[in-house]
Amino acid sequence: MITLAQRYTLEDYLTHSDGTDTPYELVQGELIPMPLGTGWHGSIIKFLEHEFEAAIDLAKLPWAVLPGLVGLQSPRGNRWDTCRIPDVVVLPQEQWNTLKRKEAVITLEQEPPLLVVEVVSESTKTTDYRYKQVEYSYLGISEYWIVDPLEERVSVLEWVEGLYEIEVFRGEEVLRSLNFPALQLTPAQIFAA
Repeated sequence: MITLAQRYTLEDYLTHSDGTDTPYELVQGELIPMPLGTGWHGSIIKFLEHEFEAAIDLAKLPWAVLPGLVGLQSPRGNRWDTCRIPDVVVLPQEQWNTLKRKEAVITLEQEPPLLVVEVVSESTKTTDYRYKQVEYSYLGISEYWIVDPLEERVSVLEWVEGLYEIEVFRGEEVLRSLNFPALQLTPAQIFAA
């Protein structure tokens, strides 16, 4: 006998509670547990959060940096909902303020974030490089970073006319960022976090 997994809508997902602290992404109606990352994974997220916040303060931009706190409704699939939770999201402070009093999910009809970062782990390689690239491109997210400590490279994807143009950085190469043009950051610095 085959048992089908329960399918969830976005509304079901936003109210779901299984009595645990396990975070889930919603992928085509299925709850996918998000595994706890390594300490290195967490250090990279914390380092990037600090670097982005410092650049925002220096440029006096009205932006917020949110590590693992904002969901993005995704267009993946045609029948069941998908909601991703990036490792880091940068969005206008005004947009963050609108999410403070409700579930922190940016839906398809809302403006996309300015930048999202995914830190690759062994279990998320395919998702971060393939599926999320397509989903984030469709959403029109202007900049998507794939920070890959396994390959020691950072891919910066810039949204141009509906598709991402990809530039890969390694070692001491200074990253080029659409949203943070003054940022002087290298993959070596990120992976030393």
